[in-house]
Amino acid sequence: MKKYLLSLFTLILPLLNFAQEAEKMGIDQKIDKAFGDATGWFVNAIFYQIDFGGGIKVFWVLFPLILGATYFTFYFKLINIRGFLTSVNIVRGKYDDIDHHESMEAAGDSTPGGDAIETIAIEGHEGEVSHFQALTAALSATVGLGNIAGVAIAVSIGGAGATFWMIVAGLLGMASKFVECTLGVKYRDISDDGTVYGGPMYYLTKGLKAKGFTGLGKVLAALFAIFVIGGSFGGGNMFQVNQAFQLVENITGGEQSFLHGYGWAFGAVMALLVGIVIIGGIKKIAKVTDKIVPFMVVIYVAASLFVIFANYNMIGDAFVQIFNGAFSPEGVAGGAIGVLVQGFRRAAFSNEAGVGSASIAHSAVKTKYAASEGMVALLEPFIDTVVVCTMTALVLIITGNVTSANAGLNDAQAILLTSGAFESAISWFPYVLTVAVVLFAFSTMISWSYYGFQGWAYLFGRSKKMEYTYKIIFCIFVVIGAAASLGSVIGFSDAMIFAMMVPNMIGLVILAPKVKDELKKYMAAIKAPKE
Repeated sequence: MKKYLLSLFTLILPLLNFAQEAEKMGIDQKIDKAFGDATGWFVNAIFYQIDFGGGIKVFWVLFPLILGATYFTFYFKLINIRGFLTSVNIVRGKYDDIDHHESMEAAGDSTPGGDAIETIAIEGHEGEVSHFQALTAALSATVGLGNIAGVAIAVSIGGAGATFWMIVAGLLGMASKFVECTLGVKYRDISDDGTVYGGPMYYLTKGLKAKGFTGLGKVLAALFAIFVIGGSFGGGNMFQVNQAFQLVENITGGEQSFLHGYGWAFGAVMALLVGIVIIGGIKKIAKVTDKIVPFMVVIYVAASLFVIFANYNMIGDAFVQIFNGAFSPEGVAGGAIGVLVQGFRRAAFSNEAGVGSASIAHSAVKTKYAASEGMVALLEPFIDTVVVCTMTALVLIITGNVTSANAGLNDAQAILLTSGAFESAISWFPYVLTVAVVLFAFSTMISWSYYGFQGWAYLFGRSKKMEYTYKIIFCIFVVIGAAASLGSVIGFSDAMIFAMMVPNMIGLVILAPKVKDELKKYMAAIKAPKE
């Protein structure tokens, strides 16, 4: 491993000088403009807004995400509600006895590219991580800047009422996560050494082949793999480290900060830390995320509750604002529909339900029942959106930071707005929030590196050479992301993340009956009398 880390930083060192010079010479701006000119058509297509008149413009990508989540909610008879306690019990380990890993049939396919046969759960071939570790690995990719900055922007534009629709979207998204993560386990590949390869690439090819759509499955899987690689370099990497550095720089004095102009140094440190973790694969990533994610979420929620209860006399009024704003908004851009759109938009951008990314992490779980991990996955939008996003919104509403004057904020400014809201009740919390944001960014990067690598391995093969090529490139992008202002690159990668939704949703709808079969099988195992 040391050899690969040395190779990595031998390649990164020349980039440090380049990045520093880029800041002085504006090379990054020139690259940004050229890249934006070349890829603008794709970004505009993915983030095209349908104009409904009256100031109401809706991103078209929201429709398949929301409609798909609503369809799955009813198709699986409110699995997001009635399956909630079962999901918690699975994570707690209550049903581990029916999911033990002796010699028996397990979910997964040991023949890459072959028929969807099942492999045998022996010699460590049943998976790589526990239910809890898979959940935290996937959560680490979604709980982050969207929960802090995105919510601030949503309630600034849509008012307090946007919070209500954010919660609704989170609850609906639980059904989409259940479907895609069940399929991720059912159609995963398990190599001879026990390494798991899973995600939409595999259930699109193998699942659609079984349905008689072989060609369509291959095309959709290849498109998804391309999109997930692009998304991992930008939205899952460069954007994260860029925003984290901006907040650290702001909290330490802005342009007068000792860090000003040294984004490359911050990026180099982050690249080193990311490199150490991701070279170890999903097991190492899961060992880090299962410690960082619960810690981050508990700290953030505890601080939110402190602010909320420190202003307990305003809690009732906050909920009145949320419900009134959701159904009878006044003076808010676009009226009721505008509020609904803001809530759904931020929830979708935050929890990624229906995008397919989480199924890659969940597919590495140790289980022989695919639906068991789908059940675990449905907790993810609940924690990410219903809990963490709602806490942020309540803090902003109670501290009086929901004003239309903040509607034009960018993500970095929105983080500072949230930081200021916490500071009004906890004077030192901005420093804790800064550390949390850096940890959020770090955990998101290591999880997205795994997502991108899985797409890379699907397209270019599973050799060690290909694996380390991807990981070195990923770490180089960490340095570039911290040092440069590549807005168009990040915009393009964000578009690629939402482009993942198109092939994924097609597969989810076609393969939903397979998921229903898996759910019946698992629920029967739970209810069967114990011997």
